[in-house]
Amino acid sequence: MHWADHAARVLSERGGPQTVASGITPSGSFHIGHLREILSAEMIHRSCLDRGIESRYIFIVDSMDPLRRVYSFLDESYEQFIGHPLAFIPAPGAGGKPDASLGSYADHFLDPFLRSLEAIGVVPEVVLNHEVYASGALENRIHSAIDKRDEIRGIIETISGRDLDEYWFPYNPLGSDGSLDGVRVTGYDRPYVHWKDRHGVEGKSDIRKAEGKMPWRVDWAARWGLHGITCEPAGKDHGSAGGSYDTGIPISRLLNHEPPRKMVYEWIQIKGMGPMSSSSGNTVGPLETLEIVPPEIVRYIIARTKMSKHIDFNTGNMLFETADEYERLVKSPPIVRDDEPRRKQVAAATAHGALRLSQIARDVPIEAGQVPFRHLSLLAQIRSEDELVWDSLRKSGHLSGYPSEALKLRLSRMRAWIDGRHFPEESRIEISKIADRNILNSLDSNQIAFIRHLGAKFKECEWSDSGIGSLIVDSIDVCGIGAKKGYSAIYSVLIGKSNGPKASTLMVECDRDELSELFSLT
Repeated sequence: MHWADHAARVLSERGGPQTVASGITPSGSFHIGHLREILSAEMIHRSCLDRGIESRYIFIVDSMDPLRRVYSFLDESYEQFIGHPLAFIPAPGAGGKPDASLGSYADHFLDPFLRSLEAIGVVPEVVLNHEVYASGALENRIHSAIDKRDEIRGIIETISGRDLDEYWFPYNPLGSDGSLDGVRVTGYDRPYVHWKDRHGVEGKSDIRKAEGKMPWRVDWAARWGLHGITCEPAGKDHGSAGGSYDTGIPISRLLNHEPPRKMVYEWIQIKGMGPMSSSSGNTVGPLETLEIVPPEIVRYIIARTKMSKHIDFNTGNMLFETADEYERLVKSPPIVRDDEPRRKQVAAATAHGALRLSQIARDVPIEAGQVPFRHLSLLAQIRSEDELVWDSLRKSGHLSGYPSEALKLRLSRMRAWIDGRHFPEESRIEISKIADRNILNSLDSNQIAFIRHLGAKFKECEWSDSGIGSLIVDSIDVCGIGAKKGYSAIYSVLIGKSNGPKASTLMVECDRDELSELFSLT
């Protein structure tokens, strides 16, 4: 059973309608690591629907979280906004300077991320936390947390193993300058929390308005109850022993809501560089990724891996390998057979679930017969004009008639990847026009004779992938040269490398006469 289907089955045992949630703090540019939480939650939600379970998926934006520091992409003038909720400070404009005409800081980073989610089939119910506070919906839970503050303090200190400040309070008011920092609570008279800020100014905050917020560990537990959340995957930082998940569970029960079961996912790492981090700059953005990768492949990267396993991600050869794997599944969908060993049944069921959950939309037939990712990358490099690509695809049988808008988009993304910084150098292809003398000098006499033999035979062979492939095999036999040396010679002369894409597929895209002349070595 796929991990998302298993989670849905467990939720069905809980009974009733389900609310699956994920959340994010819009403090800066998002990276593909954030997609793990979001897609994990969305896939569990889909699995619930597939099992006939009533389910909703909400995406909570922590817009009441404060700006923690002046990040590298911000102008130093943002120092004045440290401690202010992200929804209440201006977006960065030119040079990273605050520009209120661009809207809020939170919206500035959130809006493009939501567009990237829509591109991969994720259209959640978006909940902005500052609007929830402003609506007064959290009033009763804030009051309960304040009323039970000693018990909550005990839970946090006992489970986390750290002592809270003597002035800790389960509600942080905004001070006179709009910051949450340096504000000390001096009293509570529902609905008002009285305070004194770092400037010596005294005031009061109304818990029915967005004039303050609960600390994270209390806020998380309170919103589980407010939204009726039954499932919320969390990263291993929150899910570690003594982390916010462990404290959130008893706090939620204290506030009269049965919490979701603890569910922890591993991080996505850039291969060889560790976990992604917005603050360190070790990131690849979702929009950047979607400029390269078909959305089904992005989903498949998450769907095929258990949440407990980390994902090594890069935008180089890994994409070719992942696309190959996905395309094999599409071409030959796995079948679960009762007469096979248990291990094979599990593997087939898991692969089938990953394929199903990789689709952008539910209940839509999986599209087979797409142009393979590798083949499109080959054509995009050796055909400078899109019309030439379409002609090649028609000749190879990958396309009949005119290209779809989806295929046009795939080609434009492929060209962007090839022209960008992430395309692997070892996969770059340039067809030689004349034989490089340095390369010819590296070949032995048998390889030279083999190449010349091919050049002569090109004039009479069937100019198709299979025809050229058969010619290569026959020529290797006739010339008495091993396959490894033969193919190495072909790639050396053709693209200046010792290996490359399938030789016959590459060669059929070349002009017969030009290739014959190249291989004549004159």
